[in-house]
Amino acid sequence: IIGGNMLRKHLYRIRAMPYLLWTIIFTIVPLFFIIYYSFKVKDKSFVFTLDNYKKFFTPTYLKIIFVSLKLSLISTFLCLILGYPAGLFLSRIKAEKRRNILVLLFIMPLWTNFLLRTYSWMSIFREQGIINQMLINIGIIDSPIKFLNNNFAIIIGMIYNFLPFMVLPIYTALINIDKEYIECAKDLGAKGKDLFFRVIFPLSFKGVISGCIMVFMPSVTTFIISDLLGGSQNMLVGNLIQREFLQARNWETGSSISLIMIFIIFVSLMIFRIFVKKSDNEFTEGFKIW
Repeated sequence: IIGGNMLRKHLYRIRAMPYLLWTIIFTIVPLFFIIYYSFKVKDKSFVFTLDNYKKFFTPTYLKIIFVSLKLSLISTFLCLILGYPAGLFLSRIKAEKRRNILVLLFIMPLWTNFLLRTYSWMSIFREQGIINQMLINIGIIDSPIKFLNNNFAIIIGMIYNFLPFMVLPIYTALINIDKEYIECAKDLGAKGKDLFFRVIFPLSFKGVISGCIMVFMPSVTTFIISDLLGGSQNMLVGNLIQREFLQARNWETGSSISLIMIFIIFVSLMIFRIFVKKSDNEFTEGFKIW
């Protein structure tokens, strides 16, 4: 028996080797390069400085970070407002085949290229696009509305591209709720708003947190959406990093900004984790979350 257990442990380790090598080569090693370049003086090897980080605290860079965080939080909140009812609707469909078809239809846009999906909104929002032409033909407006090259277009692009990442975790959390909890709550007189806020929402709170993380992280670092829909005058932190690496060829500043964004995302994850622990503790005390 002992020999069989040892053999299984060795097999598990052997099976894990490809994933370990992949993580080391494509995650850990590049991260070390980013750390090295973030402290390096430009055009000098193994000469280090903190000036690359000081640039981050200039008003121009801080404004870009603030706008990026603001738009990411707004898009995450709107995705939650739109995504929770969608996940709740999907979870309440009793016919499993029909439910699976609707879930498949919901995630089907993800099968197309991210760049093509964003380009499609350019054709919709442009001055000769579908929306402007429809409003002009109806007679609501006389001249085209400028939908592109502003924060509104960026938020719409974020919501469209990242909404499935909010819906799927919430749907998974809702579909896995033990129906006996809900039946017991109804037997004890809970209904409507009380049933939702005291039972259903707390039980699905981990799905909400997972969805918020999966929407917030790509939103705060995106550069394609802001580049195509926001225009050159609306720069987010992803565009700033892209410009430093590809246009300015300043890997040192780009690496320092990347590390700061990793730190900001890490802090955000810790905050989300605190909310999850709080919800678990309050749930065990009696289905309370507020």
